[in-house]
Amino acid sequence: MRAREITFLDTPGTGVDFSGDTDDRTSTSGSRRVRLPDPVRAGATYRDIRIDHWITASSHVDTST
Repeated sequence: MRAREITFLDTPGTGVDFSGDTDDRTSTSGSRRVRLPDPVRAGATYRDIRIDHWITASSHVDTST
């Protein structure tokens, strides 16, 4: 995501939930922020920001039956 300018009225809650048959060994996520602190401050205006976010997960199907 990119934004020329963004202001947060409240401090947002963030998180990623994996559903199904995933666990810490087969699923992960992360992000990289440019000119955006973690956490952001309510009422602060940030300019020329960027967020790169990624999610990976593996699915294991039992084909032996």
